[in-house]
Amino acid sequence: MKRIAMVISSLIIATMVLAVFAPVAPVAAQKQGTELADAFAGKFKGKVVTMAGPFTDNDAVKFDDSMKDFESKTGIDIQYSGSKEFEASIGIAIEGNNPPDIVDFPQPGLLATFVKKGKVVDLNKVMDLDKLKANYIQSWIDMGTMDGPNGKVLAGVWGRVNGKSAVWYPKKAFDEAGYKVPKTWDELMALTEQIKKDGDTPWCVGIESGAATGWAMTDWIEEFMLRTTSLENYDKWVKGELKFSSPEVKNAVQKVSDLWFGEGNVYGGRKAIATTAFGDAPKPMFENPPKCWLHKQGNFITTFFPKEAKAGVDYDFFYLPGIDPKYGSPVLVAGDIYAMFNDRPEVRAVMEYFSTGASVEGWVKAGGAISPHKDSKLEWYTNDVDRGIAKMIMDATSVRFDGSDLMPGAVGAGSFWKEMTSYVSGSIDLDTALKDIDASWPK
Repeated sequence: MKRIAMVISSLIIATMVLAVFAPVAPVAAQKQGTELADAFAGKFKGKVVTMAGPFTDNDAVKFDDSMKDFESKTGIDIQYSGSKEFEASIGIAIEGNNPPDIVDFPQPGLLATFVKKGKVVDLNKVMDLDKLKANYIQSWIDMGTMDGPNGKVLAGVWGRVNGKSAVWYPKKAFDEAGYKVPKTWDELMALTEQIKKDGDTPWCVGIESGAATGWAMTDWIEEFMLRTTSLENYDKWVKGELKFSSPEVKNAVQKVSDLWFGEGNVYGGRKAIATTAFGDAPKPMFENPPKCWLHKQGNFITTFFPKEAKAGVDYDFFYLPGIDPKYGSPVLVAGDIYAMFNDRPEVRAVMEYFSTGASVEGWVKAGGAISPHKDSKLEWYTNDVDRGIAKMIMDATSVRFDGSDLMPGAVGAGSFWKEMTSYVSGSIDLDTALKDIDASWPK
C-alpha cells in the first residue's frame, strides 16, 4: 500500500508540475474579432488596459471623456497616461520591455521603428480584417501596414485624424465678388487668373516658422505628389526609395513653383514667402477689401484667424482639387495611430473599439477631432469646419500621411525644410536643393 501511495503521490506531483509549466493556450484560439462583443457582455469587467500617448491638458480630458461610455458599459478601465515628452518616454518603456498595453503614435514613423524590431503585436493575427476593411478605406489599412522583422505587419488602427487639403477663402467678400468655388484644377487655375484680372492677388502664402521654417512648403509638395504621381511612388518617396531628384518629385516641386512664383500670384511675391510666418499668411484675406483670397492649410489654421471671424460667414474652405483624374481625389492627412503591445482579450476588445466611429464620437461632439471611420456620422460634428473636413476625408479616394513626418528626422524635419526654404528665397536652384536633400538621407 505504501508503494502504491508513493506512485499516486508521484503522479499527482507530476501532473501539478506539467500544469505549471505547460504552455498557456494562445488567445488566438478564440475567433478573431469577438472580444468587443465579449466586453459589452461584461466578460472583462474589472480589467485594466493601460495606454500612453501625447494627449495632455485639454486633449487628455477630451480623450478620457470620450472613453467613459465604453468603460461604463464594459467595466474595463482604460488608464491613459499622456506626456509632452512622449517620444522619449515611450522609447524607454518599449526598449525596457515594459510597454503599456496600447500606445497612441501621432507620427507613424516612430511606430515603424518599433515594428521593425518586432515589438508590436501584428493585428493581422488578432483582429477581424474583414471588419477593419469594411470600416476604413484601403488607404488607412495601407498606412497602418509596416515592415516587421519577418515581413509585413498591420501595426495599428487609426483614431483621431485631421485633413490638410483645404483651401480657405474670405466667404463674404468672395461671394460679393461673384466668384464660384472651383471643383476642378482647371477651374482653380481659372479663378486664380480671374482674381488677377480683377486687380487683386489670388494666393496668401508664408512658410516662416522659426526653427521649423519650410514645413508649410513640404505640405504643398506632398499635396502635388499625391495629385501628379501614384500612391506607390509617394510611398517609395517617403521611404527614400524614390529620390528627390527623380522626375516625379521634381515635377511636383516645379508645379508648386509655377503657382507660387508666377507673376502676381502670391501676396508680397516670391521674396515674401520665406519671411512671412505661416500663421500670418492668411490674415490679409480678412482685410477690407481682401489683399489675397486663397490660402491652403490644415484645419488648425482657423486658430490664427481673427477671433471675430465666423466660419461660414467670414470664411469658408473648399477641397484642393485633384490635378490628374487618374489619381482621383486624394487627401493629405495627419492623425493618431493606436498600436498594441500586450496581447490579452481585454486589450483586443479596446483595439477593436478604437477601429469604430463610436470610439471618437464623444470627442467629435466636443470638437477638435475628425473620424476616419466609415461608420461615423456627419451629424456628430458641432461646427461647420470639422464637419466639412470630415466630409472631405470621407469623400477621398485615397489618403496619405504627411510625408515629411514619415521621413527620417534628418530629412523630414531637416534638409527638406531647409533646402526648400533656400530654394524659395532664391539662394539656390531647384536641382541643387533636391540633390542636397538626397545626400542628407541616412545611409
